[in-house]
Order: sequence, then C-alpha cells, then structure tokens
Amino acid sequence: MKVCEIFKSIQGEGVTVGLPTTFVRLTGCNLRCDWCDTKYAYEEGDEMGIPDILVKVQESGNEQVCVTGGEPLNQDETPTLVDRLIEKGYLVTLETNGSKSIEPLQCSSNLMISLDIKCPSSGESGKMNFLNIVLLSPNDQLKFIIADRKDYDYAKEILKKHRPLCNIVMTPVGGRGLKELADWALEDGLGVRVLPQLHKIIWGDQRGV
Repeated sequence: MKVCEIFKSIQGEGVTVGLPTTFVRLTGCNLRCDWCDTKYAYEEGDEMGIPDILVKVQESGNEQVCVTGGEPLNQDETPTLVDRLIEKGYLVTLETNGSKSIEPLQCSSNLMISLDIKCPSSGESGKMNFLNIVLLSPNDQLKFIIADRKDYDYAKEILKKHRPLCNIVMTPVGGRGLKELADWALEDGLGVRVLPQLHKIIWGDQRGV
C-alpha cells in the first residue's frame, strides 16, 4: 500500500473528537475539493506492507486508529488493512469522501465508518455515492463540512431525503467559527452534532498533528 504518513495525535473531528488516535494516512484521492487541507496526500508517500503498517501502529500505543487519506478506498488493500487492525483489537475509524462504495468494508462493532457528503462549496458534490447512506449503521457517522448557507441548506435536503440512522455531524470548513452554524441548526431543530475541527484550534494547519 502507498502510505503518506503515520502519526499520533488526537482525533479532531466527529463523535470521537479529543481521543488519542493513531492516524494512518493513505496516499491518493479521486476528488479535488476546493478547500482540501491534505493536498500533499494526493501523491506523497512510500510503499508499505500491511505487516509493517501494523508494527508502526503498535509502536504508537493508541487503542484508537483512524485510516484516512486522501481517499483510503482508492486502494484495494484498504478493507484488508481495516480487518487486520480490528483483529488486533484496535477501534478503527475509516474516513471516506463519499464517492466510493463502502460495501467492501466488513461490519464490526470495532469499526466506525466516517462518511463525508461533499457540499457545493467543495466543487465535488456531484460525485457522491448516495447508496452508501443506507449502508451506514448506528455506530457510523455522516459528516458535512459547511462553508456557507448554501452548503447548510444542501445538507438539510440530503438529511430530509435519505433519513440516515447514524450519527450526523456538521463542521464549519477550515476552522471557521461555530456560532452561525449552531444558530442555523438550533433554529431548524436538526438532530445533528455541530462540532469544530479541534486539531485546527490547537495546532492550526501544522502537518502531522
């Protein structure tokens, strides 16, 4: 597999926010979102075997592991990597951009799928695979990165149409303030979590934390 980086930090997004986590960032992405903050993962990386990745993860000492990208499901070996991590007893989050089918992933109580739905500001909203939403379990999360009111209204329509049964997270893009988004969600009575990108509050755009 081509691996961009493996590092320890805290989870900055979603329902496990704040937990010490080992990140396995895989190389390659099929989307080019306008506000992407990990463009270096499009190409950078080194080939590693799954046993070598497991050794690096073990050395980190964290129970939580996040497999991210790029787009992890661009690589055929990713479901196998996730399975091996689960077999080792790790609690795994698989972050995926919403365009690739999540069917190859085996359901497990130790796996949380974090599925993005790209909103209009990303420039990639037309490439989503909405069939993924019905495959999400209550253990999973559906995530929207919100830049403006147009994005918010788009996310509301997706929720109304597909009625997901999982955790739902809305986060302002690029570390922007939470108040406006929180006000919108409260006004509409949405049953969503409004959360920051905690790692950006702590470290800004510093890489590898």
